This record gives sequence, structure tokens and C-alpha cells, in this order.
Amino acid sequence: MPIADSTAGHALAGIDIGGTKIGALLVGSDGEVRARGSVPAPASLGGAAMADAAAGLVVALAAEAAVELGAVGVGAAGVIDHETGTIRAASATFADWAGFPLAEELEQRLGVPVRVENDVNAFLLGEAAAAGRSERDVLGVMLGTGVGGAVIIDGELHHGPHGAAGEIGHTPGYSDLVCTCGQVGHLETLASGTSIALRYAERTGTAVADARGVADRARAGDADARAVFDAAGRALALACASAATLLDLPCAIVGGGVAASWDLLAPAIDAVLRTDSPVSGIPLRIVPAVLGADAVALGAIETARRALVPTP
Repeated sequence: MPIADSTAGHALAGIDIGGTKIGALLVGSDGEVRARGSVPAPASLGGAAMADAAAGLVVALAAEAAVELGAVGVGAAGVIDHETGTIRAASATFADWAGFPLAEELEQRLGVPVRVENDVNAFLLGEAAAAGRSERDVLGVMLGTGVGGAVIIDGELHHGPHGAAGEIGHTPGYSDLVCTCGQVGHLETLASGTSIALRYAERTGTAVADARGVADRARAGDADARAVFDAAGRALALACASAATLLDLPCAIVGGGVAASWDLLAPAIDAVLRTDSPVSGIPLRIVPAVLGADAVALGAIETARRALVPTP
């Protein structure tokens, strides 16, 4: 039976697989979210355990919502072979994740077609399709533990020949600090949540748990905390302006936990856009994400819808 026929009238599931949590939601044929939930991610136990946890969550949500599944989209951490749904590369946080055939394993467990995409790509698809945006040419940046990126050109995700297009977090020239990847000066050394906490500790000798703690201090008037966010915002804006100039992109959407401190990032972003805007003369908009924790799962559903349920 053709995939489009087998999914008609059924719910679509979106799964967000991260290193600490697996989230999922179900969307009915009317486009409304019918159920959502999350479970801890057994990342240290290997790919099979992760697939078991993800599939179990989706089955439970389908039972809760009393719907039948038609297809599943997944946004997963790592470099993804988006044609086969296999994890090509991943961080050391995930045991036995690289090389794991995630789409195949989930299809066996759930009995429906599964499409797997990188989590930041899925985030951008979800955000670009959000109400009132419908962006066709856009850069996406996720500021979390690290810094991820993605690009949509003419309405389609651009993967590149090796599946790594848009990885703006590992572009060089922003500092003289060693990045988590072992190279020097990448955007991630200033703009990730981990780096914001580290840069504050280096300036003050005071350790903080995370970027949220630095943000609290900045809002309370701590000049060092404010300087760390200024450096992050400036580096982020310069990276976005470079990408926008190369690819003629009018918009960058920024999400992730650090984007919750947009009030602290925005002054430096605005300053850069006044002095380093794209040479085209077309204003670059750098805006915060709007979908929150649902962005990756909703974008994963959009991935499934585009790939598995083609519109007439």
C-alpha cells in the first residue's frame, strides 16, 4: 500500500531525542496536538535502549489519545544520514549511537514509516513553519549545551553533500579558546550555555551551574555577567551576518536554552546589525524562536509529512 494511503486520517508522531530526555507529541489529522510526554533518555545504554524508550513513549501517547499512528518523524542529536535514518556521528554522551540504524529500528518497533532528521534541522523546520512566519530562506541556530545550526533554502532543508550544512557553531574566528571539538576559536566557545558559564567563571573566579545562573547575575547588575552575554550576542550576530551574506538569507531564528535570555543577548545583536549588516542592503532579522520545547518534535512531524505523506 502506498505510504500516503496508509497514513491518511492517522496521527503523526514527532520525537525529540536528546542526551538526557526523549520528548514526543502526537498531532491528529486536524493538525491539533493530541498528546505529549517525555521520558529519561538512556543514552549510556546504547541505541537499542534509546529506540525502546522512544517507541514505548509513542505507543503510550497513542493509547492515551486513542489514535492510530500513520508515520513518525524524529529529530535526533548527531550527524544523520537523512536518507536512511542512520546516525552517522555523535558525541561521546551517546553510547553505541554512531552507526545505529534508528529509522529501521523504530519502524520495527512501531510498524509505521519513520523519518529521522538532525534535531537542529527539525527545530528549524518547525520554527520556519510556525504561524505567521512561513520562512523560505532562513538560518536556524540552537544555543544549548553546544551550538548547532541549520539552513532552509527556497523552502527546503539544505543538507550539503555530507549532511553537515549549517553547522555554524563550529565556524572559527570568534576567540582564542579551545572548542569542545578540539579546534580553536569557534562560535561555540562564546555562545553555548556551557561556554557562557565557563567564561563567567574565568572572569570572576566564581563557578556557576549554568548560563541561567549567569543570566540571573546579569539581570541583578553584575557587570561581568553582562559582559559575557554581550560577547555571546556579538559573536552570534556576526556569525549570522556572515551566513546571511554568503547565502542571501533575510532571517535567522535562534532557539535553545540560552535564547531564553534574549533580553541579555539582544543589545549586542542589535549593535552588530547596525554596523555589520549584509552587503546586499536587505536588513537581516535575528529573532528568537517561538515554539519552545515543542519545536524539534513539531519539526520532526513536518519532516515526516514532507517525506512520507507527499501532498497532491
